Amino acid sequence: MAGRIARWGAALGLGALWWWAVLRLALTPHAGALEGAVAAGGWGLSLLPVHCMPKARAAGAVGQGRWRDAWRVSLATTASPHPRSDGGSDPS
Repeated sequence: MAGRIARWGAALGLGALWWWAVLRLALTPHAGALEGAVAAGGWGLSLLPVHCMPKARAAGAVGQGRWRDAWRVSLATTASPHPRSDGGSDPS
């Protein structure tokens, strides 16, 4: 319970700090490098994939070598070529 409260407190505090920096950059002509660094850092952190896990544990993950096997199969296709428009019809 205390850990959850601490995480929420940290998230709210850092969120408030980020919004302060962004608003200060947008509204104050005297904003400097500190505000820019806080705003850019917070935005950069939002791009991190925070819900990552090893591929082996991910639900629905494909096995290793899947693409290699798919390429091998596609190189040995047995499909017939497309008919040509000037070929005419084959008399049967």
